[in-house]
Amino acid sequence: MNATARTTTSANQTLVLPAATIGLGAFLLFLVQPLLAKRILPWFGGSAAVWTACMLFFQVLLLGGYLYAHLLQKLTAKRQARLHLILLAASVLVLPLSPDPTWKPAITGDPTFRILGLLMATVGLPYLLLSSTSPLVQAWLARERPGWQPYRLFALSNAGSLAALLGYPVLVEPFLVLGVQAWVWTAGYGIYLLCATGMVWRVKGLAEPSDQASMVEVACLGEAVKPTPGLRLLWILLAFAPSLLLLAVTSHLCTNVAPIPFLWVLPLCLYLLSFIICFDNPRWYLRKAFIGMVVPALLGMGWLLLPDHVHATVRVQVIAFSGALFVACMAAHGELARLRPAPTYLTGFYLSLSFGGALGGVFAGLVAPRVFSTLVEFPIALVLMAILLFMAWMRDPGTGTRWFIRQGAGLFLSICATVLLAMSVNLNRTEAHKSLVQVRNFYGALKVVERYEDRDRMRMLVHGNINHGGQFLAGDLARKPTTYYGPDSGVGLSLRLLGEKGPLKFGVVGLGSGTLADYARQGDIVRIYEINPLVKDLAYTWFQALPECSGKAEVVMGDARLSMEREAPQAYDLIAVDAFSSDSIPVHLLTREAFQQYRRHLSPGGVVAVHISNLYLDLRPVLIAEGRDAGWKTREVSDEGDADAGVFSSDWVLMSPDADIFRRAELMKVAEPLESKRTVPRWTDDFSNLYRILK
Repeated sequence: MNATARTTTSANQTLVLPAATIGLGAFLLFLVQPLLAKRILPWFGGSAAVWTACMLFFQVLLLGGYLYAHLLQKLTAKRQARLHLILLAASVLVLPLSPDPTWKPAITGDPTFRILGLLMATVGLPYLLLSSTSPLVQAWLARERPGWQPYRLFALSNAGSLAALLGYPVLVEPFLVLGVQAWVWTAGYGIYLLCATGMVWRVKGLAEPSDQASMVEVACLGEAVKPTPGLRLLWILLAFAPSLLLLAVTSHLCTNVAPIPFLWVLPLCLYLLSFIICFDNPRWYLRKAFIGMVVPALLGMGWLLLPDHVHATVRVQVIAFSGALFVACMAAHGELARLRPAPTYLTGFYLSLSFGGALGGVFAGLVAPRVFSTLVEFPIALVLMAILLFMAWMRDPGTGTRWFIRQGAGLFLSICATVLLAMSVNLNRTEAHKSLVQVRNFYGALKVVERYEDRDRMRMLVHGNINHGGQFLAGDLARKPTTYYGPDSGVGLSLRLLGEKGPLKFGVVGLGSGTLADYARQGDIVRIYEINPLVKDLAYTWFQALPECSGKAEVVMGDARLSMEREAPQAYDLIAVDAFSSDSIPVHLLTREAFQQYRRHLSPGGVVAVHISNLYLDLRPVLIAEGRDAGWKTREVSDEGDADAGVFSSDWVLMSPDADIFRRAELMKVAEPLESKRTVPRWTDDFSNLYRILK
């Protein structure tokens, strides 16, 4: 082996430990996110908003890790090693990961800050250290190898994150319960600690910055120019815009298209993939091509947001929004890669990127739900993206680009920004005109709309494109059960049959417009569990079912599972499980522990009616497994609906510890055995898998 080969081999070997530390750290960084989010979902209502709050925490703490890496560079190598070693040792004290049940909410309201506090107490220090790994190790390598460009390791970091994101639903979630997942993650973190400790011992012998100054100046001549405040601001904004667009696209897809896990993962995968491509090698970012494609991409998303196009097919919307998001992220992250500074300013560059990403999370997770009544951050992100790319292009159009191309691209982007701004203004005006009221909070955006004409005119409560109940406005029709709760639906039929023996007491998980309260008669009691305060306000203000209920109507605020756990047995004749999160029942309401609570609150001969109508998830296998393992008798009632009566088609599964009600002739005519070609394990709070029940 010649001297050159030996030198190359030696250099590659010295990168094994840094690469392993960065790759494993990034993998664990993204693996812990779904693990902890799934663990705390049952405590906070199981809605997609919990994932958004978790994402906010992880983005903010990522910023903390980058800030820590940046500030650490101001210390001597020995002090850096000593401090980092102390923190690595201290992080062991919070292991294994186990959220403290005392964080469960005891009152209703926005739980965002409670979720943030819970996550900080559970995984704060380990996550901070994992977050700091990529910029910290790259900074150490830049000091160890003056003149070497370490930015390719940023692509490796994002590749590790992407591997965890894709691997969790395929290799981890289907086979391991949450408790085992926590121990596996802890073991992985132990290996990471060994790698990180090896890097700490290695950095102790590095020369100090003052000893390397002349070497750096020679190696980076013409490159080590101190970034201006304007350039730092552009870094932040070019990171902020795609982060905001990512969260806006995810929220739109999960609310208005299909609330399935795949659509939480897909946008984030594309976001990370753009980082990997752009920072792996400059040649992968074809600037002219992506700048040219970003204009139709942004305009296409704006066009699909308009009311006339929001009902495009699922396939069209998923492909269009995903493709456009990827193009936009490639353009923004490609410009960031072009604007990266010399390694001397590496940690400051990453700190700016992290700050911009965290700002996107704060704006989407904290500011927008409190300031806006609609998903207005989506058009804001589109307009901002066009403006920023215009600024980046005009700042550095490229020496090889002809004058008319430079000016034409700038004009094209400026026109795009103007058109998008006009679209967003028109969108908000149209939505405001079509709705009687629009409100928004942690749990999402709600609106009250009126549809149809004359005696058929109906008022409905809507979340995204999902109907949460409604009523006719004509006086003699106003109290008739409509939408998914007609007289021939599974829940309507059960209430009628159970009511033949006398006054009823029935519970409802999920309020909506309060339609099921229309079934309550004189002497009946209906007790409704609702987690969203805005839903209660709208149900009492805009609909008649609750204010004019013939029986006694009670609304219990808070998550139904937690409320039932705290209550004495209620002896319900029926429990209707109808708590929708977009278009699917939250997982924690279908687990073994949930059905144990339902059974505890049922009277002898009582029925649990589960509403399974949705487009994307087949919940039958889950209920079959629960019935098989817990001894529930099950039947399915499908109602085709009646458009003239305002009744939609619906599917309800009726479950009872005994079979008395299923022997009633009226029910025997329409109830079918619960069947499915799929087989799934019984769901528990420790194990569930939505991917296996996708339609």
